[in-house]
Amino acid sequence: MSGSTDTTPRTGTGSDLTVVVPAYNEEHRLRPTLDAICAHLRADPERWGDWELIVVDDGSTDGTAEVAAQAAADEPRVQVLTSEENRGKGHALRLGVLASYGRRVLVTDADLATPIEELDALDDLLHDDEDEDEDEEDCDYEYEYEATAAVIGSRALPDSRVEVRQRPVREWLGRLGNRLIRLVAVRGIHDTQCGFKLFDGDKARAAFAASRLDGWGIDVEILRHFRRAGWPVAEVPVRWSHQSGSKVRPADYGRVLLELLRLRTRLRPADLAVGVLFLLSSVLLYKGLWADLDRAYLADSMQDQNQWEWFFGVTADNVAHLRNPLFTTYQGHPDGVNLMANTVMLGLSVPLTPVTLLLGPTVTWALVLTLGLTATAVAWYWLFVRRVTRVRPAAAVGAALAAFAPPMMSHGTAHPNFLVLFMIPVIIDRALRLCEPGAGGRRLVRDGVLLGLFATYQIFLGEEPLLLAAMGMLIFALAYALARPDVARATWRPLLRGLGVALAVCLPLVAFPLYWQFFGPQSYHSVLHGDNAGNSPLSFLEFSGRALLGDEERADTLAMNRTEQNAFYGWPLTALTFGIVVWLGRSALVKAVTGTVLVAALLSLGQKIRIPFTDVVLPGPWRALAHQPLFESVIESRVAMICAPALGVLIALAAA
Repeated sequence: MSGSTDTTPRTGTGSDLTVVVPAYNEEHRLRPTLDAICAHLRADPERWGDWELIVVDDGSTDGTAEVAAQAAADEPRVQVLTSEENRGKGHALRLGVLASYGRRVLVTDADLATPIEELDALDDLLHDDEDEDEDEEDCDYEYEYEATAAVIGSRALPDSRVEVRQRPVREWLGRLGNRLIRLVAVRGIHDTQCGFKLFDGDKARAAFAASRLDGWGIDVEILRHFRRAGWPVAEVPVRWSHQSGSKVRPADYGRVLLELLRLRTRLRPADLAVGVLFLLSSVLLYKGLWADLDRAYLADSMQDQNQWEWFFGVTADNVAHLRNPLFTTYQGHPDGVNLMANTVMLGLSVPLTPVTLLLGPTVTWALVLTLGLTATAVAWYWLFVRRVTRVRPAAAVGAALAAFAPPMMSHGTAHPNFLVLFMIPVIIDRALRLCEPGAGGRRLVRDGVLLGLFATYQIFLGEEPLLLAAMGMLIFALAYALARPDVARATWRPLLRGLGVALAVCLPLVAFPLYWQFFGPQSYHSVLHGDNAGNSPLSFLEFSGRALLGDEERADTLAMNRTEQNAFYGWPLTALTFGIVVWLGRSALVKAVTGTVLVAALLSLGQKIRIPFTDVVLPGPWRALAHQPLFESVIESRVAMICAPALGVLIALAAA
């Protein structure tokens, strides 16, 4: 029959096996291939049961469609799907797999370079694993067994038989391309581009439904999907013969790499539009600074703008003269200043040294604020699209709240270390990868190493924001464990192992800078700010002083100063959040995020909680942390900043 381009996956179990054959201009080779497949399946009806063969004509310009139609007329179990235009092998495979009903799905190329008889070896492996899995269900003890979900007919295993080889140069280029693909995308699989694969039907339909690539790269995309889902993939050696007229060229391996790069970046026009919107918003916020870089001064920064420009200038001078960037005698001579013990943001001030030397520290200050805020918003957007919702407008709204929330804007006048947080979403994502199914082995080590490197860099951007982020992640993890104890039991071991790897990478890299910070010249161990630095409960309902509906005098009475309005989310957002929690409260994610918001808000009230409109003062939970190492230097009202991305998640979920 003739099909359309419907991409809705089938969920029925109408057949035991589906064979999918993509075809583009295969007029001469297609009929022998279809006849061979049908003959093999007819020969053992007890083994193959009820089967179907789906041919997908990918917009051929020759007689491929007519050949397929004739085969369908001769054998009712042959179906033909047609695409109006040539979209690529990936698109054709997606159409065929999503139209399938088979309990198992075989995909094979139209040239049948791997003979159909090799299906038996692939099926034996899937069949044996499935039987073993069923046997375990009958046992009287608990045992987890994950059956093989896909089997690749591999040309690259030692026992594989290559009966007709390609030309030596072509074969060498193919091997080189395959190694690059394995290095970039799928480690541990020898033959990523094999066209002969047998899948568990339901898992195949789920993977192809989630796929995006239309070209040759779909083979790797599907294997990556299986790996990330924790579905085991096996390889078996097969016979293979190079077929004259093959459409696979050595250059196609380069195209696969380009497709995979596009897949990894996942950049869409909507993503670019969101990034531009965030940039324009940041420029608008700091337009007064950019309009007069010689004299403009942020109104609420007090003396902080002077301090930061000095930080950028002295760091650039140290780098230019190859001096220790952790120390300077340009203040407090001859004792000097311990720069590591101050918020100099070496992670940006050092790389931006050329800008500071050429254009001056004020330009660096403006760039850090504007581009840093933009990068932070884009990073939250990337995380929300990846982890919260695929609905990009919803993710953009949530990311905007996470990056442009009132507390962030308060610090945006004076404290770029609390505004420039683009590494925090990256760190969160890498930590979540350690909790994904299949996290282990090389992947766990890789993710742990990257997490350690990311944390190291964040230390040179801001240690206190990293500490607050770690607190937020810990609170979320505990809350999610209460909501989903089954997930917690499955993930805590790989998570702890990955965190151990991260610490093993991070600690040696930061050992000397931290030693200098806490034990070097002019070092100190804590910042005294009293026991009344917590938020008032009213501050969560109040607008910040610079908000459209804000009142500066009223806001000033509820905060240490205008750069520390850390909890001014306003009553409309608070009411909206309450409504979202009631509406979506059955979701484990919503429960965990809500718990994170409540605990962070409570901690931010400080050591003493003053009940509004009364003289009642209660002890706050921060009292238990106030005098602990590291926490003794934290201004507790800043803990409320953890609420910003958490509220962003709730807004994104509701908008989606």
